[in-house]
Amino acid sequence: MARLRGTSILFAALLMIQTAFVIVMYSRNGTSSRPPDERPGKVHILIVSSWRSGSSFLGQLFSQHPDVFYLMEPAWHAWVAMHQSSAKVLHMAVRDLIRSVFLCDMSVFDAYMHKKRNVSDLFQWAVSRALCSAPACDSFQRTEISNEMTCKTLCGKYPFDRIEQTCKTYSHIVLKEVRFFDLKVLYPLLKDPSLNLKIIHLVRDPRAVVKSREQAVKALMRDNGIVLNKNGTRVDDSKYEVMREICRSHIQIYETATQKTPPFLKGRYMMMRYEDLVRDPAIEISAMYDFAQLKPTKKLESWLYNITHGQGAGKKREAFKITSRDAVNVSQAWRNALPFEKIKKVQEVCKGAMALLGYLDVESEKEQKDLSYEVVLPRRQYQFSWSTIKERKVK
Repeated sequence: MARLRGTSILFAALLMIQTAFVIVMYSRNGTSSRPPDERPGKVHILIVSSWRSGSSFLGQLFSQHPDVFYLMEPAWHAWVAMHQSSAKVLHMAVRDLIRSVFLCDMSVFDAYMHKKRNVSDLFQWAVSRALCSAPACDSFQRTEISNEMTCKTLCGKYPFDRIEQTCKTYSHIVLKEVRFFDLKVLYPLLKDPSLNLKIIHLVRDPRAVVKSREQAVKALMRDNGIVLNKNGTRVDDSKYEVMREICRSHIQIYETATQKTPPFLKGRYMMMRYEDLVRDPAIEISAMYDFAQLKPTKKLESWLYNITHGQGAGKKREAFKITSRDAVNVSQAWRNALPFEKIKKVQEVCKGAMALLGYLDVESEKEQKDLSYEVVLPRRQYQFSWSTIKERKVK
């Protein structure tokens, strides 16, 4: 017990020191925000989403691009180290970690990892093509599509400082996180003149999210406890309390970005629905790349088609693996997999988010099973915009 108390005090002290340093840096740089075209040459993209919403897939669309340095959920380390805290309390630690990584300063991990570490000690490192190619490792060329298993076999033993070296060689740095529940937490990063930050907010039909979460119950229990502030207790979200918080966060993020948008956020927020992405990936990826100031490659376009038109929708998969499958069918799988009573409960706890984001309720089991009944409104009916203009339903 004394050891646990001492560990908690140590992490609290480290967090205070780190936060003080960031505050000093902000004060030196000033908080006035320059327009994106006057900011530094590097482009920083933060994918904000929630667990089981297709964010790992979206992250790969960036990771496989030859101009992108990508990391998947680096803030996982902060949550694991301080798992007895709440998501709200950890927001500051996560934000400061993200800022350091955007600036290719990997010393931020000193607070959460042992001193002697390899590239393989970073959470989900092998899904980053950049860490599978030079200068991190020579297994792949930058223009090639990387393979996670090959990368794990050949690249994991390189020293951790290769991550920082590699990061500095890329024009675009993309991070994917599922641990932000309030867009205002990111305001200091959006105002920071040393960053050229853009935010992609990925959402998904809450009913599909619940179906996917049921395939990863054990993997999500610690995160559930942090979201619900259970002092380190692992939680099975059988009552959909976490889903309620996730849906609330989507409303908060979207409305903050689109209603009375602050000047420093204009043109730097993009909301994307997973269902739109898998139904028409060519159009969606083109819009997303334009937003991120990237140009697609032929190899990437070919990989994208294969990954969204493959087989394997019904096969058992590991919790966080990206595999080739029919993505459109996957997005509709909840309609046959979930009992209607569960669907009613999800629709109840996520009512506001579903209405805001264009997801229609099913009123009966018959509607649920009838795949000709469309439950995702076409974007044109809501006039979704890439430039943070508020959606409005067309009458």
